[in-house]
Amino acid sequence: MKLSFKDRIAIYYMLATALIVAFAFLVVFILVKQTVYQQLDSDLHYEATIHLQETTLENGRPVFWDKEEREEREHREVQINPVFVQVMDSTGTVVTDKSPNLKKDQLSFFQNKEDNEHFNAYLKNELIRQIQVPVKMNGKVYGYIITAMSFEASQDVIVRLAWILILCYPLILIVLFFISRFLAGRSIKPIQEITQTTNRISRDHLNERVKFPDNKDELYDLSLSINSLLDRVEQAIERERQFTSDASHELRTPISSIRGTLEVLIRKERTREDYEDKINYSLGEIDRMSVIIEQLLFLARNDDGHRLLDNSRQTEIISLIDEVINEYTVKLRRKNIQLVFNAEGIKNFQIHAYYGYAILNNVLENAIKYAYADSTITIDLKMKNSRPVVKIIDEGIGIKEDDISKIFNPFFRSEGLEHKHIKGTGLGLSIVQKAAQAIGARIEVDSIKYKGTTFTIHF
Repeated sequence: MKLSFKDRIAIYYMLATALIVAFAFLVVFILVKQTVYQQLDSDLHYEATIHLQETTLENGRPVFWDKEEREEREHREVQINPVFVQVMDSTGTVVTDKSPNLKKDQLSFFQNKEDNEHFNAYLKNELIRQIQVPVKMNGKVYGYIITAMSFEASQDVIVRLAWILILCYPLILIVLFFISRFLAGRSIKPIQEITQTTNRISRDHLNERVKFPDNKDELYDLSLSINSLLDRVEQAIERERQFTSDASHELRTPISSIRGTLEVLIRKERTREDYEDKINYSLGEIDRMSVIIEQLLFLARNDDGHRLLDNSRQTEIISLIDEVINEYTVKLRRKNIQLVFNAEGIKNFQIHAYYGYAILNNVLENAIKYAYADSTITIDLKMKNSRPVVKIIDEGIGIKEDDISKIFNPFFRSEGLEHKHIKGTGLGLSIVQKAAQAIGARIEVDSIKYKGTTFTIHF
């Protein structure tokens, strides 16, 4: 059976309270019962002590010597809390004396009961409370005084109390359930409002937010967490839309260029040189698309920046930097850029080969791409807090200060219209950021317009 959250809260609260109420009822019943028994036992003990003092021996058997005491109302009238007193010999078989209210009846003697022990018995099918006190003289037992009181009224009180508690218990639980259900309904009302609000939120309506409760409690924290989550989701979807739009644009451009080139090429007969020129141009655009696709795949595979790829091969950082430098020897020579690599006192340090290469390769490629011809690029490798730190410093066009915080966004190119001659996709630094997040590296960027840029990579 499916229960609503409100009903479950009410049932849990009712069950918890049911245990407490049951325990409280049990304690009350036990205390009342013990109080009744203690009061009756105290009266019996008192009567037994008084009558023991009024007992003497006749022919070796105990009897009452004060006959007037036996005439007291409590011994004659059954209606007023009657006290039954009986004296027996040492064998407990012969009655030597008894109170008048016993008339022809007599109290039973129980051999198996301890002296001065209080216990329940019956007198003419009537429940009584009884005690057997030995009559001793000079250390010898001559008989027993048996004192008893009616226990019917006290037993009736105890039974009535038990029935009252038993009947009240389910009634209390039923009332408690509906009260708990009502209070639970009021308590979860903010949650219902949160549910209604979140149900109205969709991909196209992410601007709505959960209303904060008046009290800064757990529900307030829940609302704050949901709103923070919605903010992150909205930002992620906005980035996704922008990314999709930019990716479509970047891929559409070379495709359109290739299509246009081929359409022009087949309109009429061309020379061999024309065909080769247009085909080489188309191949260049295809290469450009391949680079974009590879970069997009890298970003897609590493969308969770804290998830390492299966390829976790480690390599020495100095060897990796040398490998990256060797790949750009032609481009460095073409722009007549001098590259200086400083790695003094660096011991061998292992870093993730795949992500380390992605970081160093893209940063150095950007440095060469935006550096002035006949300038210098410096790579400094140092150890800081037992971790390698790489600085790649170029003398180039630099980055506008307002754009530094945006350079890691996909497809973003600072002042791209001013540098149309510099080819690029705007994805390189996005790859750098994703790779750095994957291995816990940190990137710092300092740049001065028209003077150069410094990338500091803390591995």
